[in-house]
Amino acid sequence: MNAMTEPSSQAGQGPITGPMQDPTQDPTQDLRALAQALRSRGWRLATAESCTGGLIAAACTSLAGSSDWFDRGFVTYSNEAKSQMLGVDPALIARHGAVSREVACAMAEGALRHSPADLAVAVTGIAGPGGAVPGKPVGTVWLALAVKGAQTTSHTAPEHAAWCLNCPGDRAAVREATVHQAIRRLLERAALPPTAGA
Repeated sequence: MNAMTEPSSQAGQGPITGPMQDPTQDPTQDLRALAQALRSRGWRLATAESCTGGLIAAACTSLAGSSDWFDRGFVTYSNEAKSQMLGVDPALIARHGAVSREVACAMAEGALRHSPADLAVAVTGIAGPGGAVPGKPVGTVWLALAVKGAQTTSHTAPEHAAWCLNCPGDRAAVREATVHQAIRRLLERAALPPTAGA
């Protein structure tokens, strides 16, 4: 896996917690740990993916027995799909852009609303080589988590766990790094003791 720069920590971009993915670590180790953590809590997982096109779901279901904890994946590549499948408000996309904290959080919440899952991850970004816009270069990816019972309608509230990743490399590298980072963030959240959150 390619090295990844630290996510942006500008005000209003969500909590930045936990270590970044060690580029030398086998991501399968995190994935197996995530499976165990979800089983231990009796949680099921849903994914909502744009730039990764289902790769997070594919990684999860590559493990035997993943039906114990993986519920479903939404591939919402277009803006229309984000609205139709996840209920993301088109006005939110128009106001902030598809690659934004607000839209990533809305995608994660939408995955929970449209599934029986307890935990959801959403990613939306610019994998390249085209698509860059001012302030959002290739490699910009927003990743968000939502937990059933803890979501909120305010997309700037601190209850949302959201990170802006800055992934170097080509399209394949950006997508791979995003998958690894999503698994790491999911593991960190699922491994929290119940008293630390929902």
